[in-house]
Amino acid sequence: QVQLVESGGGLAQAGESLTLSCVAPGTIFRNNFMGWYRQAPGNQRELVARISNDGVPTYYADSVKGRFIISRDNAKIPVNVNLLMRNLKPEDTAVYYCNIWPSYLNNNWGQGTQVTVSS
Repeated sequence: QVQLVESGGGLAQAGESLTLSCVAPGTIFRNNFMGWYRQAPGNQRELVARISNDGVPTYYADSVKGRFIISRDNAKIPVNVNLLMRNLKPEDTAVYYCNIWPSYLNNNWGQGTQVTVSS
C-alpha cells in the first residue's frame, strides 16, 4: 500500500506562517486531484484546499481563502504537494492530512501533521 507522508506542522502564533509538505508516492497521486484536509478535535475531517492533477488550485474553504496556497510538483514521483498557510489563526489548529480528492479513491491516510496556533 502506498503511504502518504505529511510534515511541516508545529506550534505557531497567530499571524505567523507555516508550510506543510506531503510526499505522495505512486502514479495514482500524480494522475489525480490532490487535497489538503484537516481535522480538529471533535470535528469531522474537512477539505481545506484542492489542486488539479496539472497544478491548478480548484478549491479553498471559505475559512482559509486568501490565506492558504496549495501547490504541487508533478515533475517526478513521489509527487510533492505543499500548503502554505499564512496569517494563521487559532481556529486553524488541527491535524492536517493530504490525500487524493475525492478521498474515497484512497482509504490509506497518512499520519498527518499537527498544527497548533496560539493566540
